[in-house]
Amino acid sequence: MARKPRDVRVLHGHRVISGSELRATFVVQDDTADNPVRLRRRILHGVVLVMLVGLLAAAIVVALAIMNGQIKLPAAERSKAAVSVCPAATYDYTPPDKVSVNVYNSTSRPGLARSVADQLVARKFLVGAVGNTTSSYRGVALVVSGAAGQSAAFSVQRNLPGSDYVQDGRTDPSVDVIITGDFKELAKPELVDQTPGQLSCPREDRRIVDDTTLPILPTATPAAG
Repeated sequence: MARKPRDVRVLHGHRVISGSELRATFVVQDDTADNPVRLRRRILHGVVLVMLVGLLAAAIVVALAIMNGQIKLPAAERSKAAVSVCPAATYDYTPPDKVSVNVYNSTSRPGLARSVADQLVARKFLVGAVGNTTSSYRGVALVVSGAAGQSAAFSVQRNLPGSDYVQDGRTDPSVDVIITGDFKELAKPELVDQTPGQLSCPREDRRIVDDTTLPILPTATPAAG
C-alpha cells in the first residue's frame, strides 16, 4: 500500500503559517476614504504643516532683508527738546526796598561782588552777604531763589539784563546773584523795565550742550568780594 504524501504545512502536528498568510494577517486596511473624521484630520495636519513652513520661510527672507539693509526698522530717537523748568507765571516788579539780595563773584576779577552790591544798594535793594564763590555756569549772571522769592528775583533780573534764573530749594524770599564771566554792567537805573513780565531762563537754550543743572552755590561764609 502506497504511503500518503507528507503535508509540508504540518510540523509535529502543528500547522505552519506561510509568509503570505502572515503578511495578509497584519496588513492595515486604509479606510481613510471611508472615514470622514480621519480625512479631515489629515487635511488639517497638512494645512498646518504648510503654514508653518511658509512662516519659517518668510521669517528667513525678512531676516536676510534686514541684514542686507533692504528693510530698515524705525528706531526711537531721543528727544532733544529740553523739559522746561522756567516758571511760566507773570510777576509784578517788586520795589527794590522789599528785596533781600546776596551778591557773589565767581569771576577772577577782584572786588566785582562789592562793586555790584554797592550799585544795588544805591538802587534801594537790601544787600546781605557779599563774597566770592565758584560756578560752572557760562553766561552773564545767575539769579537764584526759592519759589517764595520768584517775584523778587524778577525785579533783580530786570537790573541784570542777560542773566539766567535758577530755582533752588530755599523757603525764604531771598535772592542770590552769582556774577559770571560775561558780566559787564547793570542796566542803567533809568532804563530798568518795571512792567510785569516773566523770569528769563536762557540757560534752557544751551541745556543740550551744557548738562550742568545747577550752579555750584555758596555753602560757607563768603570771603570778602
